[in-house]
Amino acid sequence: MRVDLVVCAITARALRVVLWRREEAPELGAWSLPGGFVADERESLRHAAERLMAERTGLTASFLEQLFTFGDPGSDPRGPFVSVTYLAVVAGAPKPRDCEFHDARKAPRLAFHHGDVLKMGVDRLRTKTEYSTVPLRFLEEPFTLSEVQNVYEVLLQRELDKRNFRRKFLALDALEETNELRREGAHRPARLYKTSPKKPDLLKEKGILFPF
Repeated sequence: MRVDLVVCAITARALRVVLWRREEAPELGAWSLPGGFVADERESLRHAAERLMAERTGLTASFLEQLFTFGDPGSDPRGPFVSVTYLAVVAGAPKPRDCEFHDARKAPRLAFHHGDVLKMGVDRLRTKTEYSTVPLRFLEEPFTLSEVQNVYEVLLQRELDKRNFRRKFLALDALEETNELRREGAHRPARLYKTSPKKPDLLKEKGILFPF
């Protein structure tokens, strides 16, 4: 059984995905998602996903969720494989090992069925943005409210009203002030925040859905 990974980060106001070039046939030289095989029957799928992410990319997920299971016998010319895919988020702007970040919405042609997997991962992220606080997992602590808004705008692909966003997001009790400030350009110093231990994972539990 295979495990394939949609590993995402946000840099330069764009959603990025980790891709690597295949070094063997079939699809030699084609871009693909990182992944590999489960070690043996004793390894859980989640552990395999964490291990393969570390081995293939050198990155650690701040959020990891099973995405979908593919079992189409025609999806891979090497034979009929069951492929369990995972969606992973990494915080900040890390540099993957032996891989490259690409714009997730303008990715090159991918090997096998990986184009469908990537689209499913991007769609899942957008959906989760509307009802959860998963977008906070893209940020390294501490962070500013402007950085939080940037993540939501990138994932939703639309601008959000600054005052309305801040007022409603702070009402979620998802953040805690750190009593620290950060100067950004010529503007006055911005307050720094971190995620709250009582952070609501599901916004709908508060009766709120994005976009505000």
